[in-house]
Amino acid sequence: MPFVPQDLRIDYGRGQLSEADAAADPVAQFARWFADVRAADVPEPNAMTVATADAGGAPSARVVLLKSFDERGFCFFTNYDSRKGRELAANPRAALCFYWQPLERQVRVEGAVERVDRAESEAYFRSRPASAQVGAWASRQSAVIGGREELERREAELAERYAAAPVPLPDFWGGYRVVPAVVEFWQGRPSRLHDRLRYTRGAEGRWAIERLSP
Repeated sequence: MPFVPQDLRIDYGRGQLSEADAAADPVAQFARWFADVRAADVPEPNAMTVATADAGGAPSARVVLLKSFDERGFCFFTNYDSRKGRELAANPRAALCFYWQPLERQVRVEGAVERVDRAESEAYFRSRPASAQVGAWASRQSAVIGGREELERREAELAERYAAAPVPLPDFWGGYRVVPAVVEFWQGRPSRLHDRLRYTRGAEGRWAIERLSP
């Protein structure tokens, strides 16, 4: 018997997005929507899919947490030796996707990726719980390991080592900033005739807004 997803019977209708109401630049528009999501108590509103590609163009995607955003771009932190870190070293571009189902909204971001400076990575690392700081050292992210016990043993050793001293920021760990070149805002609408507004950055840094067919 074929599987028919229940959401095929859902008709979106919780909002709308018009050019007249949209902010002049996408970061300001994102800030508006992000405030709405937080006010709606959506779980983990900063969860986003990060898509990267290797030097040959093969894509990969995973969910990470947005840690900050401003006019410069959207930041997340990770192990530079992870799969996404290696792919960003070979192909420094990424796409982000936020999906906030309770508000029937989606935001897509595409752009070049740069590492944040060491001071910014240090500041964020210091804001993390000590256990997460130790975890950054314990995990050789994306590397094959023999079992859970290996990871837990390394964590215990590091926790003991740094029990009476600050955990240093690893050289292999820090932040990335996705510098937006294209940002699309999607609002679910009835009859699947959704609102899609795309911001594209021009040569002089100005943003053009276009409506896309759903």
